[in-house]
Amino acid sequence: MSDNQQASTEEQWQRAALIWEYHQMHHALRPVDVAIGLGSHDLSVATRSAELYRAGLFPTLVFTGGNSPTTAKVFPRGEAVHFREHAIGLGVPSEAILLEPSAGNTGQNITLSREVLAAAGITPATVLLVSKPYMERRSYATARKLWPGVEIRCASEPLDLYDYVKSIGDEKLVLDMLVGDLQRVIEYPRRGFAIEQEVPADVREAYESLIRDGFTSRLIAS
Repeated sequence: MSDNQQASTEEQWQRAALIWEYHQMHHALRPVDVAIGLGSHDLSVATRSAELYRAGLFPTLVFTGGNSPTTAKVFPRGEAVHFREHAIGLGVPSEAILLEPSAGNTGQNITLSREVLAAAGITPATVLLVSKPYMERRSYATARKLWPGVEIRCASEPLDLYDYVKSIGDEKLVLDMLVGDLQRVIEYPRRGFAIEQEVPADVREAYESLIRDGFTSRLIAS
């Protein structure tokens, strides 16, 4: 990493690691009816989805996501399209993948994927959401709000914070994203976007400290 990318102090890193741990749901992997790979800048979501398909955990995989300012240059034909191609390259048969190429946020990822599944005649009872590691809790809370009655489970690439930052190559960006996702976990229930999630006092303290230290580029207006 370059000097500007290696931006945090040891204390900031420890606080980030606490938030990182909180964001992950730690669900045990088991067979489900379908999986949904949530589009983002991180192609490892598609890699992990392919691994879990090959492990026999689900017969049908939906990739969802259009484009955003963050991903347009990396995935010019849309997140879901590139994720699908990557998964096929890793051995997932094309007929096992459904495509949702329009979603622009997590709520749309859920609602539009649900519509794609319904159009294919699939009404799942259990759904596995595959996401970035720090997006597990937010995607879980969103899906529980928008898709009641379905059992939601979460999975992501099994990396610790240090290894994830190495894979992305930008520590400041990752810490900003950790803070931004936690803000959404806190704020979105008030806006009707997600179910309420308990935030332990030490996690909230770490979050507020990192905001004071300037890890704010991914915050939304509250």
